[in-house]
Amino acid sequence: MKKLIIFVFISFIAVAIISCMKDDAGNDEKVSMTFRLTDAPADYDKVYIDLVGLQVIVDDKIIDMDVETGVYNLLDFVNGKDTVIADQEIPSGKLSQIRLILGDNNSLIIDQLSYDLTTPSAQQSGLKLNVHNDLVQGIAYEYTIDFDAAKSIVETGNGKYILKPVLRVFTNAVSGAIQGVVFPAKAKPEIYAISAQLDSVSTYADTTSGNFMFKGLAAGSYKLSFLPQSPYAEATLQNISVTTGMVTKLDTLKFNQ
Repeated sequence: MKKLIIFVFISFIAVAIISCMKDDAGNDEKVSMTFRLTDAPADYDKVYIDLVGLQVIVDDKIIDMDVETGVYNLLDFVNGKDTVIADQEIPSGKLSQIRLILGDNNSLIIDQLSYDLTTPSAQQSGLKLNVHNDLVQGIAYEYTIDFDAAKSIVETGNGKYILKPVLRVFTNAVSGAIQGVVFPAKAKPEIYAISAQLDSVSTYADTTSGNFMFKGLAAGSYKLSFLPQSPYAEATLQNISVTTGMVTKLDTLKFNQ
């Protein structure tokens, strides 16, 4: 009987050790994940957001990313520019959601005047971006969060503004881009990229160089619609092809008056 008890005890210890070894092995299944922040431009001087956190949900577990917190001017990251806000290893698994968490120090500059941007209380738990991606061990992933400043700011009519963020997220590995330049830059066109399914995204050309760029576009054919300021005439480019992992570079578009 004594030998039987010792045998059972040893067996229990062995099972526990094997279980721990499996847990440790699971912890080694990591992926490298980088998050970048970019912006679809808006007709403001500056748009400041207070970034305080970034979370991802993998296999139903919330993971806090080691984010570069601080106040960012979104308009610093337009026309192909971006900034890294998080870069670390996390466990592999099923990525279901990304949450961008903002603080209270958000503001807007118009004609050198500053306006507070209030954020609805419902967004305090984080701005949620639903995704459905499998994160495979040993693979590096890069996600870009596109913060559409033009669509995210709502004027209340009494000289106040509300920040209701409009976001999308994409990976460089499953998207393409369009890059071009307009002349003259002083035409300041608003530019729309319209897919065959009539989905659209917008941007502005840089007011100094005339450069513009659309990132994170699904592969397919697009129409570009240019809406410059007076006295320049509107223009359209048809059948612009976007290929996954490639940047489609366009010839200079010259506006007529």
